[in-house]
Amino acid sequence: MASSRLLVRVHCSVEKPSISPNFDHFKATLSSAFKPFLKEIQQLPLRIDVDVPKAVKDTSIKLLDAFVDSVFEFVDQPLLPSQSNFAPVRELREAVQVTSIQGEIPDDFPEGVYIRNGPNPLFGGLKSTNSLLGRSSHTWIEGEGMLHALYFSKGVDLDGSWTVVYNNRHVETETFKLEKQRNKPSFLPAIEGDSPAVLSAHLLNLLRFGEVNKHISNTNIFEHAGKVYSIAENHKPQEIDIITLETLHDWDVNGAWNRPFSSHPKKAPGTGELVIMGVNATKPFVEVGVISADGNKLLHRADLKLNRCSLCHEIGVTQRYNVFMDHPLSIDLNRLVRGGQLVKYEKEGDARVGIMPRYGDADSIQWFKVKPNCTFHLFNCFEDGDEVVMWGCRALDSIIPGPDQGKDKFDWFSKKFRPVKSIEGSFDAVSEDQLVFPRPYEWRMNMRTGDVKERNLAGTEFPMDFPLVNEAFIGVKNKYGYCQVRDCVASSASGMAKYGGLAKLCFEEQNTGFSLREKQEEELIKVEYHMFEENTYGTGAAFVPKPGGAEEDDGWVITFVHNEDTNISQVLIIQAKNFSSEPVAKITLPFRVPYGFHGAFRPMQLQNEIIMRIIPSLDPKISRSILHTKSQLIANVY
Repeated sequence: MASSRLLVRVHCSVEKPSISPNFDHFKATLSSAFKPFLKEIQQLPLRIDVDVPKAVKDTSIKLLDAFVDSVFEFVDQPLLPSQSNFAPVRELREAVQVTSIQGEIPDDFPEGVYIRNGPNPLFGGLKSTNSLLGRSSHTWIEGEGMLHALYFSKGVDLDGSWTVVYNNRHVETETFKLEKQRNKPSFLPAIEGDSPAVLSAHLLNLLRFGEVNKHISNTNIFEHAGKVYSIAENHKPQEIDIITLETLHDWDVNGAWNRPFSSHPKKAPGTGELVIMGVNATKPFVEVGVISADGNKLLHRADLKLNRCSLCHEIGVTQRYNVFMDHPLSIDLNRLVRGGQLVKYEKEGDARVGIMPRYGDADSIQWFKVKPNCTFHLFNCFEDGDEVVMWGCRALDSIIPGPDQGKDKFDWFSKKFRPVKSIEGSFDAVSEDQLVFPRPYEWRMNMRTGDVKERNLAGTEFPMDFPLVNEAFIGVKNKYGYCQVRDCVASSASGMAKYGGLAKLCFEEQNTGFSLREKQEEELIKVEYHMFEENTYGTGAAFVPKPGGAEEDDGWVITFVHNEDTNISQVLIIQAKNFSSEPVAKITLPFRVPYGFHGAFRPMQLQNEIIMRIIPSLDPKISRSILHTKSQLIANVY
């Protein structure tokens, strides 16, 4: 979620504390809670980065820490047995060789790194806080980022077989290092909960750390100009050494980008420029940027001049345009102050799609009003004659942040994740509890006439999300897309989203397998499924193009999966052209990998890196093999 600078004036009051969301009561409650420390707090700057003597600053922060320790109680957010693979794991710190492989890694599979991001909270799990101000909690999307990487190298051994190595490591943001140094939870949860508690968390986090919330960097992993970055959209990206998984530094484009950074930036087709977007809780709410192909310069920056902080998770690109969504999921500090939720989806709110030239400004945006929706993820955008086409996974409500305060979280999510049942003969006519069912969807915006055409691309058998395509086709017309298939029964039973398979969407082929009613409703496309074994769920799927492949789907889909019966994690390699068949390889990992978010595959030569940097303690036979190979090469040269 986007961070902000929130300034709250503290008033004196002798009124008895109350946990009422009414802001007048909040002011009285907050002042009573602060009263023992009021004299010291009144001497503090509202922003920690003001130039004050270090001793004064340190003393002030110690006083504030003492206040937090005395007023706020951190408590664990317990996990149910059915949620066990959402629990964090320990860092390995040194990679391990993987030897259990069922099937065969194809000979023409590229060498490289399959890497996935996801939350791995410090201190055993997500936390809530209790105080006389009420309760605030981490949402299910929070938790410090951890990277899980699988390295594929061929030719390390003399027989030319594959060497596979696994490693994991936290993304060490500045706030991660701060809490780890303190060795205890320190940031108060600042997104979900009672308004007084969330507001006080904003203030106290800001006063103590200069930040409203932690930089979690747990959502995605992307590459630009040969460098790899970890990202969550509440802060700037962190550059990662993909060989060691070490966090190097924040990336601010040489000081030119000073705000949050979209979790899903896109490379512009043809130029290789990186198109980014930054969402913030205070004006300017949304800005778009274009970074040079070499990553050294911010070429363009534009304020979209929105009148709300629309929580747009992904930006799209075409040959000429940037495409973004302004939907009614918003971050609203004024709503929080009035006693409402910081993040909320307004079901009756307007939704629109904005299309602007690559280097355009707010005045150049062409807006298209669309049906209200909540769309987090896009397959692709492209130009088709006068139309700009956008394919995404569309729902009619948001699962972020969750239920209103006071409602039972498990019950709310359990109902939302049930299988969908259409009513009144319409795919969009579903019960209130089933509005978070995401489905592949198409928008066609005519740039000449201003008209919009919308349609569902798939039926209601499965909800689908976390879409991906062959990255060579980003921004241009493509035939295929892939996404994760949510298991409604398992998700409802656990109250957490679980993905029991993958889908391949054939955008240019019509599906003849649906019922007469569904075919009459709209023309649906062909979908192929690859379902995992029973009680096995996956995350972080990525497309791996075949080197020299002639067609768009020449390649494989790779994904992490976890079997909840055996507690074993694996990586599956699935042939894209034979999608419903068994995986060509199942790689069993020596450690559990929790469920996470987005993944990527980066082709690269690893033979030297395997022994020198990734796993120095590799099997001595392989080490000798590498040295022998090098000596042969040297001898051949001379």
